[in-house]
Amino acid sequence: MGAVALILVVTFALLLVMNVPIAVSIALATFFAVLIEGSDPSIVVAANMANGVNSFALLAIPFFILSGHLMGMGGLARRLIDFAATLVGRLPGGLGYVNTLTCMLFGSISGSAAAAVSSVGGFMIPEMNAKGYGREFNVAVTTTAATTGLLIPPSNIMIVYSVAAGSVSIAAMFMAGFFPGILTGLFIMLVGGIISIKKSYRGEAQDMPRWKPIAATAVIAGIIGSILLSAKAGIDLGFKIGPVGVSNLMVWFGVFSAICCGCFKTFRRAYLTLLLIVIVIGGILKGVFTATEAAAIAVVYAFLLSVVVYREIKLKDLPEILRQTGITTAVVMLLIGASSGMSWIMTMANIPQTVSAGLLGLSENPVVILLAINVLLLIVGTFMDMTPAVLIFTPIFLPVVSELGMHPVHFGIMMIANLCIGLCTPPVGACLFIGCGVGKTSIGKVTPTMLPFFGAMIAALLVITYVPAASLWLPVQTKQLKAEEVRKCGFMKFNGEASSSVKHEKDSAQ
Repeated sequence: MGAVALILVVTFALLLVMNVPIAVSIALATFFAVLIEGSDPSIVVAANMANGVNSFALLAIPFFILSGHLMGMGGLARRLIDFAATLVGRLPGGLGYVNTLTCMLFGSISGSAAAAVSSVGGFMIPEMNAKGYGREFNVAVTTTAATTGLLIPPSNIMIVYSVAAGSVSIAAMFMAGFFPGILTGLFIMLVGGIISIKKSYRGEAQDMPRWKPIAATAVIAGIIGSILLSAKAGIDLGFKIGPVGVSNLMVWFGVFSAICCGCFKTFRRAYLTLLLIVIVIGGILKGVFTATEAAAIAVVYAFLLSVVVYREIKLKDLPEILRQTGITTAVVMLLIGASSGMSWIMTMANIPQTVSAGLLGLSENPVVILLAINVLLLIVGTFMDMTPAVLIFTPIFLPVVSELGMHPVHFGIMMIANLCIGLCTPPVGACLFIGCGVGKTSIGKVTPTMLPFFGAMIAALLVITYVPAASLWLPVQTKQLKAEEVRKCGFMKFNGEASSSVKHEKDSAQ
């Protein structure tokens, strides 16, 4: 089995160095490893690839990809930008805040960081350039902020992790990502604000009294707080589909729009776009539909919004949108299928068990072990795309953190937050390449400016890693996770008791 692991790792590394596409590299490395193992690779690899994509949950991915394309071309980004500008545009460096907030909103609605960079950046970067903001600063803000949409649900990568992890609830992952995504966005805003003050980037005047954006922001914070308190108290928020549920939703949005007097005009334009988040997440939480069905509903809603209501997509544009969706879906599914084959041979070669024993032998302190895992994932993220990284390394690291008492949902959010940083780093950072293309600058010029933003994302990652409540509190309150199940996580205490208890259990078993 040692020879199998060696062939797998060496072949995969060599193919990556030769710039062979990642999916092909995974499939070929698996092929040769299975051949060395003694099985027929033509049967084993094909069967595992077919089984890997044979999942009802994965049907959500092409639907969310299609809805993201519809929203990206349907004028939704412009409406979200106007709404965000009325809230934070007056602050020093206001356009940087507007950019970040819009990326958070659009990324969460489309579920795609790349779509957020191209759609939001396509307008905001030239606008910020014209207002005197540094070109590299503008690209850095857009690129890093766009990744928050992968943490704030709905998110395709959360579905991929749920499938890779086995029995992890997609709804629980969706709810777990809210706080970490918002936290990461706030850290990016903090760094952007500090840089803006140092470089004297001024806010943008809005057509409203000065107090109204502040009042509107306070009201939004109050409504979010009341929703969270209601969730904790177990109060029904009206997320049901039907006459009663719709009326409750209209009351919530009516109160929101009536009080936000300063931003009523822009909120009214963004109203229908923001409503999609409530429909998708609310329907999943209340059990009205599954994540896959929610993705199909998102497509219908995005189609009606972009084609019928806003009329920014013509019927003649649909074939091209469908073609792009098909290409993206094919790439993702090929990666999932190839990674499923690699996961099988890694299990046969006992690679997860070997890595687990090595990391647990490194230290008995969960803080040290998780720091080592984060460092390894940061390195992986610099040369591997997020989807294959999640599919390959989830089976390797999940047993390790399970030994520490870490909840799989918490680990999934930590892994996604970590790999989001890789989307912004050379040599394969997809968001970085798109941002530089939109901003008409080079990676060499942007990278030094991005270092403080990397620091912000890493700081958020450390909070997510070492404060489990940031990921697990909301799923527990919305009953997507059982409180008793979370309380069993010895990792919550961070005083070495988890490792000690695991060691005691092993000794007792022996």
